[in-house]
Amino acid sequence: MIRAQAIGYILGQFLLALGTLMLPPLAFGFLSAGDDPRPVGYSLALTAGTGALLRQMFRRPETDLTQREGILLVCVIWLNVSLFGCLPFWFSPHFKGFVDAFFESVSGFTTTGATILEKVEVLPASLQFWRCFSHWIGGMGIVLLGVAVLPLLGIGGMHLYRAEFSGAKSEKLKPRITETALSLWKIYVALTLVQYGALRWAGMGPFEAVCHTFSTLGTGGFSTRTASVAGFQSPAIEYIIIAFMLLAGINFTRHYRLWVERKPSRFFGDFEVQGYLLLVLAATVVIAASLGFESGLGAERAIRAALFQVSSITTTTGFATEDFEMWRPLPQLILLALMFAGGCTGSTAGGLKVARILLLKQVVGREFRRMVERRGVFAIRLGNDVLPEAAVQSVLNLVYLAFVVNFASCLLLAAVGVDVLTSISAVSAAMFNVGPGLGSVGPSEHYGHLPGLAKWVLSGCMLGGRLEFYTALVIWTPAFWRK
Repeated sequence: MIRAQAIGYILGQFLLALGTLMLPPLAFGFLSAGDDPRPVGYSLALTAGTGALLRQMFRRPETDLTQREGILLVCVIWLNVSLFGCLPFWFSPHFKGFVDAFFESVSGFTTTGATILEKVEVLPASLQFWRCFSHWIGGMGIVLLGVAVLPLLGIGGMHLYRAEFSGAKSEKLKPRITETALSLWKIYVALTLVQYGALRWAGMGPFEAVCHTFSTLGTGGFSTRTASVAGFQSPAIEYIIIAFMLLAGINFTRHYRLWVERKPSRFFGDFEVQGYLLLVLAATVVIAASLGFESGLGAERAIRAALFQVSSITTTTGFATEDFEMWRPLPQLILLALMFAGGCTGSTAGGLKVARILLLKQVVGREFRRMVERRGVFAIRLGNDVLPEAAVQSVLNLVYLAFVVNFASCLLLAAVGVDVLTSISAVSAAMFNVGPGLGSVGPSEHYGHLPGLAKWVLSGCMLGGRLEFYTALVIWTPAFWRK
């Protein structure tokens, strides 16, 4: 039986933490000339006040969370963080209504980077900071952050950790789950500081360097400029962001093996890292060749443009230096396919994840071999590990769920008048937390013109994709609530 007392108390803890995280943008509101701190100030008061009220209403749980409670709590936390996180936008005059504010908030915390804003520069510094900061918070995971800083959860936090952070399913770095979460957060913070220093060295201003660092490491894509990274016209900045997008798309347990344990073989020898880097290289070569031959760009410019967009789409960051809608159909099709692939498991990137793509390749290969050798017994291996059939079936079910949700969402968007290309690319970009799509939601467009129902559907797709569908959908089944 699910304990409402446990859910309410822990949710209150998270809302108090979220209210605390609104202090930096509130400070920007007070310190920036012409800024209005009231939207963030009102939001902080409501968020922290609700959190404090929940803590008073419900008792601290005396025992660990069950698996069902962990799954439900993850969904409740993500929904409430998105709801309370949208308050600064809703209270500001720059968003038309609640649906736009909620869409922007969900896009931020799920690290999607899709925006309803036609001109990003109209936002004051406090809201600019909050948009990008939401990427950084959501990138490593709101629940993972809670497990790291709220010892309240204890061992019961494992159910939250596994439900929200897919990389934790296969490997723990420390005996205690809190220590594991803290280790990953230390690496995340260290990479953040290094990228900030690199962007400042490349000539980016302090405020914009902070915002773009948050968006890059969280693989989100919100920028302080409508033109995104293209607005800086700086090859050095582009190469720095490329490097950190690629690093953020790699499993953070592999970063731990490389930077903390000093075991480069565990990093570069990992099958998923190798497949991920090979995918980026192959896509870059093909797109660069297309740009060089058909667009007449110089070799360095074509390679940089191709590498940036491939890295941005593969890691589901969504930054742009080029309007790839103007490219030939082949590069556009490759980028659309990369939306589905995504980065590595256990990274801040979205998508199906490279490991699952490699697994599907092996499953198809096994079926071909079975047609030839009927009596053969063939194991599915990922690296040196033999996967049990239950794990293989779980991945196949996940892919099936992803495509069912994709198709149903495309039908809903088409039903409210969105054209086919925009429907397909917008749903894919939302589900896999990419941001820019094709059609009327391309890299030089925005989502603000879509009907209200389409924004609600896409918000659901972003949350479902961030929770990898199982967690988001299982709570709607009768079996989940059955005693």
